[in-house]
Amino acid sequence: MDISTPLEKCPALILNADYRPLSYYPLSLWSWQDALRAIFRETVVVVSEYERIVRSPTHEIKLPSVLALKEYIPAAQQPAFTRFNVFLRDRWQCQYCSDIFRTQDLTFDHIVPRSRGGRTSWTNIVAACQECNIMKGDRLPRECGMYPLNDPHKPSIYELQDNGRRFPPNFLHESWGDFLYWDTELTD
Repeated sequence: MDISTPLEKCPALILNADYRPLSYYPLSLWSWQDALRAIFRETVVVVSEYERIVRSPTHEIKLPSVLALKEYIPAAQQPAFTRFNVFLRDRWQCQYCSDIFRTQDLTFDHIVPRSRGGRTSWTNIVAACQECNIMKGDRLPRECGMYPLNDPHKPSIYELQDNGRRFPPNFLHESWGDFLYWDTELTD
């Protein structure tokens, strides 16, 4: 990344005080403006920098590529029940046809349809492509022969973080690698 790189392409990876990312998916990133504000407020430590420099009448500073918080923020104990986290739990895989889809091409399906008393909960919702969701309709799995590949369950924060590591964002700066995957098991 050189000095002509657009500022919008210089986000900072944010690490907790223990030098682990605040989250893997979505990756904990701040805009260059938020990163500079945090530096001037002295709430972060600069760990790594881009070559990109910004200037004001009185200051010149390299944009940070990795920042660590000075105060530790405890991780959430329970994951939020969101559409995104359901897709993350199911790894963007339709639980009926097993194909992988982009977020915008997935929906979720109630295994026991709401029209039959099914609840909107971790244990009754799975990721589904639109075609499979329409094909299943408001029927029970035994009525249509469509059973989910995996039993739906409430994931742990660890499971979601682990799944998130498998789906890196489109942009990863080289200075982030040591902090994103340092606790991943090494293989031959």
